[in-house]
Amino acid sequence: MTKLEEYKKINKELSHLAHAVNLMYWDMQTTAPDGAKERLSESITYFSTEIFKKSTSDEIYKLVCDLSDPIEFDKLDDVMKFDITKAKKDLDEKRRIPADFYEEYVKTTTNSSMIWPKAKQTNDYALYEEPLKKTIEAVKKYQKYKRPDMEVYDSLIDQFEEGMDTATIDRVFGELKEELVPLLEDILSKPQPDHSKFTMFIPAHKQAELCKMLVEYMGMDMNCFAQAETEHPFTTTIAPRDVRITNHYHENDIIQPIFSAIHEGGHAIFEQNVDHKYDDTAGGQINLMGLHESQSRFYENILGRNINFWKPIWPKVLEIIPEFKDITLEEFVREINHVQNSFIRTEADELTYCLHVILRYDIERAIFIDGADVKELPKMWNELMEKYLHITPKTDAEGILQDMHWSDASFGYFPSYLLGSIYDGMFLEAIEKDLGSIDDILAAGDIKKITKWLNENIHQYGSTRTSKEVLDAVCHKELSAQPLIRYFKEKYKKIYG
Repeated sequence: MTKLEEYKKINKELSHLAHAVNLMYWDMQTTAPDGAKERLSESITYFSTEIFKKSTSDEIYKLVCDLSDPIEFDKLDDVMKFDITKAKKDLDEKRRIPADFYEEYVKTTTNSSMIWPKAKQTNDYALYEEPLKKTIEAVKKYQKYKRPDMEVYDSLIDQFEEGMDTATIDRVFGELKEELVPLLEDILSKPQPDHSKFTMFIPAHKQAELCKMLVEYMGMDMNCFAQAETEHPFTTTIAPRDVRITNHYHENDIIQPIFSAIHEGGHAIFEQNVDHKYDDTAGGQINLMGLHESQSRFYENILGRNINFWKPIWPKVLEIIPEFKDITLEEFVREINHVQNSFIRTEADELTYCLHVILRYDIERAIFIDGADVKELPKMWNELMEKYLHITPKTDAEGILQDMHWSDASFGYFPSYLLGSIYDGMFLEAIEKDLGSIDDILAAGDIKKITKWLNENIHQYGSTRTSKEVLDAVCHKELSAQPLIRYFKEKYKKIYG
């Protein structure tokens, strides 16, 4: 075997091990009985540790170093050049992490992931406080091992959105706060739609049927797709050509599951359409979370909250959900664009959602830059809710315990949600320049034209281009919140006057 063949063989083995871990995690979050979760957690820890050991072994490191040699490197195709370059960088960082610490790190985060749902369901922050504290300390140690010369929070942000930093986020989030707070106050002073029509009981199985229809309409390959129910919706790629989403059905509020499905469907369509030449390579593992969130939120908000998205499929919606027979399409669209201060991020309208993310960014900065005490986080959360949205959670379950992200150590992820929306404002301008009005495209039932544009300009490249490189190639502009601000002002001026 050549060195390249040896390297590919090891990568394939690592992919098989990751496949097993992904399946176990999916099972733990969806259908596994509570009594099985402790053993599942042990198995996930075991296989994850084996992956870590194998992926940072002297054997693979030597192969990567040999293939990085200029003479060997020049022989590689572009796919492998990207893979080897990324592997060398990642290995140099990962090999600084002691194997025994990594095993303890996985135990800590897995335990936190198991305790968080119980804490949320019982509204018991005290139950979660110690696991969260241990997770934060583990994350700090992990990042310091990995990148000793980099500030921890900048390292976390870069981990989820390569090339991004707190200075840039402070700038664009500042632009949004300056414009959105007064816009929100203007909107809230206007007459609001009547929500009472949307409180009818709709069985979970009907909601699931509607959600499946919606993602197929968007352009999902249903042969490589599955959906299930969990406490918190998420998307996961189990393996190439196996992309799955989850949802949480609220039988007295169908709007939430509808937009969770469209959101997670956007993630899944991205994952499904990465060029298969990147299978089992770094290019196929999309670790640009801001870019990923831009795709889910583009479908959810820019497309899914547009009346023209619904016009071609409204008869099908009524066929699946006959409970909507007395609701007009115009009433439905006004409801799904209802701007209101609310406690739950995943239920927030697209405008106040921005402030939900900024709140979480402020808290993460406080944790990792200012050293905030875990005991003080619920109080800090409530104070920021009052500052940005003028409401205070009655319980921690609708406050600091609502998200799963910190339980699995995904600090630095939250900013990517809002970065994704900022990218969307820029992508909207680019699409309309190339294809014409999205209103006309959607009204004609041609949403798959938009999906194809996204496939060709963004999805197929996986993570071989950073988000900045994507913006340069697609939008020919630097990152700015102004296109998103213009979109908000134009849209809500029409809706609220």
